[in-house]
Amino acid sequence: MQQPILVQKYGGSSVADPQRLKQVAERVVAAYRQGYRVVVVVSAMGDSTDHLMTLARGMTSHPHRRELDMLLSAGERISMALLSMAIQELGCEAISFTGSQSGILTNDRHFDARIIEVRPIRIQDELERGKIVIVAGFQGMSYKREITTLGRGGSDTTAVALAAALGAEACEICSDVDGIYEADPRVIPEAQQIASLSYEEMEALSRAGAKVLHADAVAWARQNQVALYARSTSSTFGEPSGTLIRRDRDLEDDNLMRPAIACMNDLCWMTLDTTPEHHGKVAAWWKTFHLTPLWSHWNPNAVQSFFRRDDEDLLQRALAHAPPETHPTLHNTPMACISLVGQNMSRDPQWLSRGMEALAAADPDILVYQTHTDALRASFIVEAEHQARAQQILYASCL
Repeated sequence: MQQPILVQKYGGSSVADPQRLKQVAERVVAAYRQGYRVVVVVSAMGDSTDHLMTLARGMTSHPHRRELDMLLSAGERISMALLSMAIQELGCEAISFTGSQSGILTNDRHFDARIIEVRPIRIQDELERGKIVIVAGFQGMSYKREITTLGRGGSDTTAVALAAALGAEACEICSDVDGIYEADPRVIPEAQQIASLSYEEMEALSRAGAKVLHADAVAWARQNQVALYARSTSSTFGEPSGTLIRRDRDLEDDNLMRPAIACMNDLCWMTLDTTPEHHGKVAAWWKTFHLTPLWSHWNPNAVQSFFRRDDEDLLQRALAHAPPETHPTLHNTPMACISLVGQNMSRDPQWLSRGMEALAAADPDILVYQTHTDALRASFIVEAEHQARAQQILYASCL
């Protein structure tokens, strides 16, 4: 019987310097020596991706996305090679691969590509030879044979996609936090760790702003039934720890109906003073510039839309080409979206009403610009300067 495959992913803070890389190498080797065939996905070291972005913006205020991919993909390649060296120093054979060498095929969008297929032939060959395989996360190759990157958090998606393609027993997402909490413990220190979540709950939390796991990675795990763990890099391999994401939560969990809180605090806000006969022009304009709003509310006299602040440069360029009938305004006020996430949120109006009442009663300066609900979320959009206070109020009143 073949040894089971384990995929581990280590984030940028876990590989930020040579000492931390050596600690990761020790944890990887511990898994290998406990009988696993190990594939490790790594992010770029520390803030190196931000540093590379700064270099790009030093050349031009609007870097071409293809050249950004060529530049940014270098960060993960540095991590993979150094970790491979550290593992070899511990007496185990290791080999590093880029995303394209690993068989990760994507669409042809640069800077935010999506994985369409994984052909891990070279990885399988090296696992059969008894080697530990290190893979550069966040990147792949398009069907046009171009280097592509997967957007922020893309290394998580790399790890889960590889775990699915390899039939891995589990995928560990290791970072500087020890699991998923019912709220951000940096904002709400009394928040409790969650032992397990369903794929749907975790995906909703991630899309609402929880930073520990990337939403696309959770979607891959759900589609392929990959057992997913969020764990601390400093945890001892083999000891129970962290949060398990799986198909169903434990029905005996006392907190099954207790929502969790997530926050997106990097939103920008656009309004368009336009009428329904021009809505089609708005949609066509967005399509031309590859703009995808997080939320849009189409009213008879206006369209209100919220985008990630990462898209602000693209929005500024798009404004120069907006249809004159739309009268767009990109507001300067940074916005945040605070969400209550849990089972059947949209079916129970108490959560929305309790949240609105609590925010209004506790702090009249916190204005709710919009609300949004779906099956697992009740969201409140407020000015970003109030996001921490709003989270604390919702935690005290709703959890």
